[in-house]
Amino acid sequence: MVSEYTVHVETFDSLSAYWLDPGSALKWGCLFVLPPWLEVWWRIFGAEWTPYPIAVRDRGNLIGIAPLMIQGERACIIGSPDVCDYLDFISAPGRGQDVIRILLQHLGQQGISLLDLGPLRRDATLLADMTLVAERLGYEVTTDPEEVTVELALPATWEGFLQSLNGKQRHEIRRKLRRLHEAARIDYRVVEEAGEVKKKMDIFLTLFGSNRSDKAAFMDGQMASFFRSLAETMAEVQILKLFFLELDASPAAVAMCFDYDSTMYLYNNGYDHRFRSLSVGLLSKVLSIKESIERGRRNYNFLKGGEPYKYRLGGAPVPLYRCKVEIG
Repeated sequence: MVSEYTVHVETFDSLSAYWLDPGSALKWGCLFVLPPWLEVWWRIFGAEWTPYPIAVRDRGNLIGIAPLMIQGERACIIGSPDVCDYLDFISAPGRGQDVIRILLQHLGQQGISLLDLGPLRRDATLLADMTLVAERLGYEVTTDPEEVTVELALPATWEGFLQSLNGKQRHEIRRKLRRLHEAARIDYRVVEEAGEVKKKMDIFLTLFGSNRSDKAAFMDGQMASFFRSLAETMAEVQILKLFFLELDASPAAVAMCFDYDSTMYLYNNGYDHRFRSLSVGLLSKVLSIKESIERGRRNYNFLKGGEPYKYRLGGAPVPLYRCKVEIG
């Protein structure tokens, strides 16, 4: 059968429809380009850009989506590195190179000279396919290393997780948990219903900025609006989880996570500095790992940054790269 490709600029509503279509062949593997995430980012941060999400079809069948935005002669994936740890395209299995080739040709026809893909995982098919296709077309491609995202493959049981750690770390976690339970009445619970999430975000934001000046500065008014809107929106599609650790009924720590495609993503966290001596920040993360195991999740993603605690808890690094394509 002869291929017959078409390109169409989509809306956020149509992207959501494709994502929710149970018969779609597309693989939505990247949390940070899910339609609800894209729409929240756009509403808060997109004022200086023009939305340009592209759908590629072959003889009417949708084979890929590039959720782009444009500014002058530059195109980027919708999002920004400060709140989107890595990005990607969406494509049907085996059709990534076709999608990229048609997209690059289309962007060139529209006068786009630079495609800046932002942070991509080393194992993202987009990174390998983009390099291969762009070089075949004679375009200049640069891939520069940035940070890492740190991931943990989860065993079937909590005891299995503890046994996967080295003896020192296993002993430390058990000691810290025992000390925590000796110090106060412990309540660890998950807030995930949209209405309750909306009420609890004030607590999250307070804890987020209470113990580090750089985090307090990061959470300005615009960023707080993004976090609130993102939490409420992702709760509505049953992806957000707020893990609260309370000591004697007082919020001590909270981890903001996203539960998607059998992976728990640790997006951000905060704790009350009054309980720092009890390691509540670390233990709230440890308990979120325990909860993830009990929910049958296969992976735990600590996300961007190589902080030592992630490796002490068994995480392994996945390099991130900044990929840019000079078109034409």
